[in-house]
Amino acid sequence: MKIKTILDDIIHLLFPNTCLICGESLIQGEKIICLSCLFKIPKTNHHLKLGNETEKRFWGKVMIENAAGYYSFQKGSSIQKLLHELKYRGGKEVGLVLGKHIGLGLLRSPGFENIDVIVPVPLHKNRLQKRGYNQSEWFAKGLAVALEKPVDNQSLLRVIENPTQTKKNVYERWENTQGIFELADIEAIKNKHILLVDDVMTTGSTLEACAQALLISPGTKVSILTIAIA
Repeated sequence: MKIKTILDDIIHLLFPNTCLICGESLIQGEKIICLSCLFKIPKTNHHLKLGNETEKRFWGKVMIENAAGYYSFQKGSSIQKLLHELKYRGGKEVGLVLGKHIGLGLLRSPGFENIDVIVPVPLHKNRLQKRGYNQSEWFAKGLAVALEKPVDNQSLLRVIENPTQTKKNVYERWENTQGIFELADIEAIKNKHILLVDDVMTTGSTLEACAQALLISPGTKVSILTIAIA
């Protein structure tokens, strides 16, 4: 054990682990992001408020139980940097770290206390093969650790590889997501309260389409959580 500790210290000196946000060295127990930076990221506190701004994006569109975008997304912000690392630079462990942290915050939220299973927004198989992982699934894995709930990445499928949502307006985003998700097994999620999760929400059209597909299963309820909301 002592030899391993010495080797770990040498490795740390040669290849120091630094915070993705501030660049300072991480201390023992910290991963990817230092605690100081983690607690400085602006929160919306939507998970503590009924009728919050995240929920309002789904009013009149799809029946959901609760919804929250945990952090406030702004261009040039630390959360944008983290999401870019998670989504485009292979930093899947960013999702794991944020999921664990956000999951602990969610334990204080009465609206999310009766979750049965966590379902990440799926990628199409072609995009999954190209990227190598689903960033939303890694966020779900982190949440699962904190909430002690299973992750289901099999029941909801993206059957159509729709074009990117970037630079599309609200209607175009909605139109771009119609009919692209299906259930692989309606019985698998029957009578369950699902926590549907994604990395970031803009208009909410992708999550709306996912929720509509999930609600086909009898007795199913859906709540929504994203790392950030724009």
